[in-house]
Amino acid sequence: MLVIIDYKMGNVASVAKTFKAIYPDQVLVSNAAADIDQARFIVLPGVGAFGDGMSNLRQLGLVEILNDKVLKGKTPFLGICLGMQLLAEVGNEFGRHDGLGWIQGEVVKLQTANNLRLPHVGWNEIIVQKDDALLRDLLDNNFYFVHSYHLKVADSSLVTSTCDYGQPFVATIRKDNIFATQFHPEKSQTAGLKLLHNFLNLSGHA
Repeated sequence: MLVIIDYKMGNVASVAKTFKAIYPDQVLVSNAAADIDQARFIVLPGVGAFGDGMSNLRQLGLVEILNDKVLKGKTPFLGICLGMQLLAEVGNEFGRHDGLGWIQGEVVKLQTANNLRLPHVGWNEIIVQKDDALLRDLLDNNFYFVHSYHLKVADSSLVTSTCDYGQPFVATIRKDNIFATQFHPEKSQTAGLKLLHNFLNLSGHA
C-alpha cells in the first residue's frame, strides 16, 4: 500500500489521482498513524508555507511515526515540492522554523536575476548530476515547478539533479530510501509519470 500523507497543505488530490492511475487499488490518502504504519511506500506532497506545513505535521502527531517508518524502518519515501523542503533542518519562509531534519541544510528564497518573477512557475529542464533510480529512462528532462523557495543541501553528494531559474538550485535529492523533488511530477505529464513509476519500482511494485 502507498500512503499519501494528508496534512492539510494542498495538492494531495492531484498526487493521489496520478498515483492511482499507475498503482490501482493500492493508494490511500491518510493522516492516521495506523495507516502509515502499514505503508509500503510513503509520499509527502504539499503546497504552501514551510512553517504551516511543520505545524500541521506536529498537530496531527505525524512526526514520530514518519521518523519511525522512514528513518528507522527504511520505507521508500518521496517528498514533493513542500514535502521536499520540510526534510531540511530549517526553513526561512515567514520566519525561521525547524524542519524534520532528515537532510542537513536549509530552505531559503530564490535569488532571481534578469527580472525573473517569483514564484518560479512553469516548465523547466533539470540537469541530471548523478545516476539515480528515480531519474532513469526519462523521455525528457522537463518538469513543472511552482515555488519561491529552495532547499540548500549541505552534502552535495545527495543532489541527483539541479535546475536553473536566475540561479542554480536543487531539483532532486536522494539519501538512502529518501527521495524528493522540488518540481511536481504529478503535473509533469510523461516524464512525471515515468518518475513515479521509477519510485514504485524501487521494490518491484509497478
